[in-house]
Amino acid sequence: MTIAIMGAGGVGCYYGAMLARAGHGVTLIARPPHVQAIARHGLVFEARGTTETLPVTATTEPSGVAGAEVVLFCVKSGDTQEAGRAIAPHLAANATILSLQNGVDNAPRLQDVLGRPVIPAAVYVAVEMPGPGHVRHHGRGELVIGPGATSAAVAASFGQAGIPTEVSENVIGALWTKLVVNCAYNALSAIPQLPYGRMIAVEGVRDSMVDIVAECRAVAQAAGITIGPEILDTVLALAPAMPAQSSSTAQDLARGKRTEIDHLNGYVVRTGERLGVPTPANRLLTVMVKLMEARAGA
Repeated sequence: MTIAIMGAGGVGCYYGAMLARAGHGVTLIARPPHVQAIARHGLVFEARGTTETLPVTATTEPSGVAGAEVVLFCVKSGDTQEAGRAIAPHLAANATILSLQNGVDNAPRLQDVLGRPVIPAAVYVAVEMPGPGHVRHHGRGELVIGPGATSAAVAASFGQAGIPTEVSENVIGALWTKLVVNCAYNALSAIPQLPYGRMIAVEGVRDSMVDIVAECRAVAQAAGITIGPEILDTVLALAPAMPAQSSSTAQDLARGKRTEIDHLNGYVVRTGERLGVPTPANRLLTVMVKLMEARAGA
């Protein structure tokens, strides 16, 4: 397949690397430092103690999606509509578009901008960008994608490339489950700039996570979304599994960048307000991250 990745940061570069290794034609649409580094030496891919350099095309231009059979849309949630408008004139008529973004409402927001179907995807991968054009994989990598005309074919191709991909009629449930995990970890990791293992070892953090998860589940229930009772166990098991991982929110704040907090804890707060469900723990985390953004001028 020919694949374009719009907003190729850590997540986009990881999946781009995996697909390029499998022989697919990959174009990364990324920020200038990444594009320049990839033009010089290719995409550096570090995983399982090995490092390799992969030949991919990289550009800063939204027109890089032209001719792609599959477009992985990986921009920050706050940039969804602007980036969607930028790529819209260049999309092939038969292109399959997948939203690989944090949050639960990006696919419908992008679909509204493009006026065509967008397949939502829940992404489970731990990665970082230690330098321009350099992606480091820490763990996992599977996808859960929604149903669509080409979903089965995409899942099969991705599976052959080493990306376990499940097509699910309940992808919204998977997205909400991931949202709850992000709400429990992202801000709590970002505020003290601690990786998950050190963060959860601090007294009171586990109890705070219990409160956060309970609020998220209450909001989901009020919205008609079913989240399994095992969600708290899932949340608490993540830190021991990935003790050295820092959240994407922590990485954004460390770089002085605007975070996605409005589409994580902030989304839970707004939805709770609309449905009459109180969310004080999520509200406090949202405000704390916004205060840190203000201090950084993000």
